Amino acid sequence: MITELGHFALVLAFLVAIVQAIVPLIGAHKRWPGWMAVAEPAANTQFLLTAFSFAALTYAFVTSDFSLRLVALNSHSLKPMIYKISGVWGNHEGSMLLWVLILTLFGAMAAWFGGNLPPTLKARVLAVQSAISVAFFAFILFTSNPFLRLAVPPFDGQDLNPLLQDPGLAFHPPFLYLGYVGLSMAFSFAVAALIEGRVDAAWGRWVRPWTLAAWVFLTIGIALGSWWAYYELGWGGFWFWDPVENASFMPWLFAAALLHSAIVVEKREALKSWTILLAILAFGFSLIGTFIVRSGLLTSVHAFANDPERGVFILMILVFFTGGALTLFAARAQAMEAKGVFGMVSRESALVANNILLAVSSLVVFVGTMWPLVAEMFFDRKLSVGAPFFNMAFTPFFVILGAILPIGAMMPWKRGSIAKAFRPLRGVFFLSVALAALAFAVQTGRSAMGPIGLFLGSWLVFGATVDIWSRTGRGAYGARLGRLARLPGADWGKAVAHAGLGVTMFAIAGLMAWEAEDIRVVQKGESVEIAGYTLTLENVERVQGPNYVSTMGTVQLARDGREISTLYPEKRFYPVAEMPTTEAAIDYGLLRDVYVVIGDPQDNGGWAVRTYYKPLANWIWGGAILMALGGCLSLADRRYRVAAGVRRRRDTVGGVPAE
Repeated sequence: MITELGHFALVLAFLVAIVQAIVPLIGAHKRWPGWMAVAEPAANTQFLLTAFSFAALTYAFVTSDFSLRLVALNSHSLKPMIYKISGVWGNHEGSMLLWVLILTLFGAMAAWFGGNLPPTLKARVLAVQSAISVAFFAFILFTSNPFLRLAVPPFDGQDLNPLLQDPGLAFHPPFLYLGYVGLSMAFSFAVAALIEGRVDAAWGRWVRPWTLAAWVFLTIGIALGSWWAYYELGWGGFWFWDPVENASFMPWLFAAALLHSAIVVEKREALKSWTILLAILAFGFSLIGTFIVRSGLLTSVHAFANDPERGVFILMILVFFTGGALTLFAARAQAMEAKGVFGMVSRESALVANNILLAVSSLVVFVGTMWPLVAEMFFDRKLSVGAPFFNMAFTPFFVILGAILPIGAMMPWKRGSIAKAFRPLRGVFFLSVALAALAFAVQTGRSAMGPIGLFLGSWLVFGATVDIWSRTGRGAYGARLGRLARLPGADWGKAVAHAGLGVTMFAIAGLMAWEAEDIRVVQKGESVEIAGYTLTLENVERVQGPNYVSTMGTVQLARDGREISTLYPEKRFYPVAEMPTTEAAIDYGLLRDVYVVIGDPQDNGGWAVRTYYKPLANWIWGGAILMALGGCLSLADRRYRVAAGVRRRRDTVGGVPAE
């Protein structure tokens, strides 16, 4: 009964979304306050109905209701409770319901926190947001209904994909979807502004918190996915340039560019058309990511390989919204007159360079991701584009970005001087060069990647420190420290996020330059030496898990004869899904990880063992945490909680915008 109510609530939410997409838009055009007022209660109703529908599906998974087709295909009675719950979105239909739930949540939040928006803009934003909901409600109800029943329920389910039965993957998709779908708000603001024909500083201030929140969620989601790939898949890497990894990375890059571009709109009322275009492209690439994951065109360990009908439907959504918004942009872009002028050397120019580097690097990733498909369709050639291409084509853009970022952050608005901006950074520049030179001198027979990464990382971290300190003005250190504590959250957020980027860049370069690996057949009692560590395979035994059977090794880790820890690498087999998985054993450290994977038994009685030495591995995700923390600090800035109320009062008469 509950699942039928959940299905009915989903249909009702679809109907409410249609009303919300049409009535407020007409009301805004005609300046009818009553019609515009429909948007807010409709957004709330739409969210509540969708939340009830999602709760009903969750209840079916928790209670193992195998009469529901989705539960039978993606759950099992012996599965731990956390994976019964995560199984709700560990499949195509449930994950799309989560997508729509988050979509309606953002629409409701725009209604809750949009009190300072001009009535016409608010009505149009909520209508555009609801139009996106209409498309995805239709997609779910007509092609991906999660509430289909089975005439003859099975005794037990077929279990969730074993690769998804992991805490990292339990939380990774919700954060990614919060990021993907959060960019829909920037899109809705952009389309609403194009319809109104006006973008000003207030618009830049309104759109930034939504974009910032989406970027923070994407950062956390990507970091969780990378961490999961590192410890779960057993190949020793953190990023494979997999199509689905790239699908989340591309909108992250566009969102970062949009964040910086919106600053120029807010501060200087410049780059209006470019900012609108970035908002459209950021959400457009989120839809492209959805298409890649759902269509089955590109294979991935993360992808939901589904029938072509669903892929065509998502492609239609992509073409309608992205193509429609770009067409509207082409028709109305000339109305976005830029008021702020700036010199070639200025903070505005630095942010333009930032935007270009981020956008072009995202397009490079897009070309590399889609090229195998293009080559097969048009040239009848099967190609594989892997890490060598991406490392060669993508890395230079981020090296340049890291090099110019500290100077750009110190540049004044409107007009500046590179020499003057560089002057406070001279000390940290030479310190960064010295650290890189030291690393190059200490290492022997290795590439320059590590020293270059150390230079860029320290340059960004120290540069962010100088930037935040420079905002305290002049005077005694005590007084400046007091002013430091009172700086706005946005200033702290920028410094912490830039420092986090520096930490991640250094960690990635250091890991790739200084890692070591050893792959061999090891007998029980035999030892392996790697990077000064000794690993001894003491035992291999069969272990029964709650819903799997494991071949577990016992490996002693020692250094200089001193035992450090005991590692337990596993090779699991899930009988219900008939699928093996690899569980790496990792000794985590501040400066390094020692990573062990056990493989199949060999004919001579030994076991295949892979051992990796991973320097600075945890700094990669530490840097991502710093970037997300920086975004949260910026969101906490009260200036983004207090929208342009004065502007609204000035531009409205009796609640209706004045002409």
